[in-house]
Amino acid sequence: MQALTAEQYARVNQLAKAWRDCHLKAAKREPHFNPRLSVDALCFQPQRLPDGRQGLLGALVTPLSLSLVVVADGVAGASPLPTTLPLALPAGHFVLEREALGEHDGYWRCELLADLSDIETLQAGSRLAQQLMERVMTPAAPQGG
Repeated sequence: MQALTAEQYARVNQLAKAWRDCHLKAAKREPHFNPRLSVDALCFQPQRLPDGRQGLLGALVTPLSLSLVVVADGVAGASPLPTTLPLALPAGHFVLEREALGEHDGYWRCELLADLSDIETLQAGSRLAQQLMERVMTPAAPQGG
């Protein structure tokens, strides 16, 4: 995995903070809210987007869910961002939906696990995100017939 620049790392941290600011209060009212988890953006790596723009691909762990996410680099003044982002990754095709987080734009998400209420610790949530990214970035085994 390629190390992020300081600017990319700040952008990923900004995503986690924006999610907390926009959604945490409402998330606490959800029945499957897990108070043992926080919001964390993990395992990000550079990813070329279908339109040629550069982005960052990783996992977003929240007290509610685990999602595959893409953050676009340098969206200010760029062409309009699509509402859906189809990505061909080694494990298969994923379609991410764009979401707004306050004034932050350029974020797409595909929820992969909708209930993390049984995750016991922050570390277990981090390990789950790492396993997700390993699986997504590993080519699917050919199916025999």
